[in-house]
Amino acid sequence: MEKKIYGFPESLKDVSTSYCPGCSHSTVHKLIAEVIDELNVREKTIGVAPVGCAVFAYDFFNFDVTEAPHGRNQAVSAAIKRVQPDSVVFSYQGDGDLASIGMAETIHTANRGENITVIFINNTNYGMTGGQMAPTSLLGQVTTTSPKGRDAGYYGYPIKMLELLAPLEGVKYLERVKVTNAVSVIKAKKAIKKAFENQINNVGFSMIEVLGCCPANWKMDPVEANCWVDEKMAEYYPLGVVKDVR
Repeated sequence: MEKKIYGFPESLKDVSTSYCPGCSHSTVHKLIAEVIDELNVREKTIGVAPVGCAVFAYDFFNFDVTEAPHGRNQAVSAAIKRVQPDSVVFSYQGDGDLASIGMAETIHTANRGENITVIFINNTNYGMTGGQMAPTSLLGQVTTTSPKGRDAGYYGYPIKMLELLAPLEGVKYLERVKVTNAVSVIKAKKAIKKAFENQINNVGFSMIEVLGCCPANWKMDPVEANCWVDEKMAEYYPLGVVKDVR
C-alpha cells in the first residue's frame, strides 16, 4: 500500500504570489502553512498581515488573515487573542514593520507576555518601497538611503531584536533561523512549529526571526543572496535559540 509522504498544504492557496524570485517570504509562508496543517488548527488560526511586501498575505493563506496598520501588527494580534482566546493568532512582520515604526508595540506586547506567535522576517532593508535602510541593515550595507554604506557614527548600529527582547520577563521563546538550504529550512520549520505549540499550550510570547533574502533590492541573484545571508547576516545575527523558558 502506497503511503503519501507529501502534499500541498491545505493552509496555503494554490495561487501565484507577488514575491520576487528568490525572496524568502514564499518559503516561510509554506512552512507556516505546513505547521498549521500538522497541528490541525487551520479552522481557528488568524494571521495578521503587515504593511510591506507581505501585505497581500491574506491572498496566499487559506485561513482567516486580517490587515494591520504599519507597525501596529502585534497590538492587533494581541487584541484578537484576548477577544478570542481559543484562536491561534500569529503576527507576520518584516524588519521595517516590527523594528522601526512598530518598535513600541513589539516591546510592550512582549513585555506583557501576550500569548501570541510572532514571525519576524529580517531582510535588512525596506523591500517593498525600494530598498531603504532598515533598523537591521548591516554596517557597511549600501541601501538607497545609505548610498555610501551604513556608518555606525551616522546611522547607529543594526538592532538585534531577539537580544533586545530576551531580558523581558514576559518573553518565553526566541529563536533565529534562516531558510537558505534544505537543512536550514527543516530547522526553521521546527522552530516555527514550537512557537505555535507554545501558544496552543499557553506558554506565552514566542518570536521566530528568519534571516531572509531580498535579491531584488540587494542587486543579487537568488544564489548570491543566499550566500550573503549565510556569510554576512548570520555572522552578525547568530542563529539559534536566544531564549527558551517554560
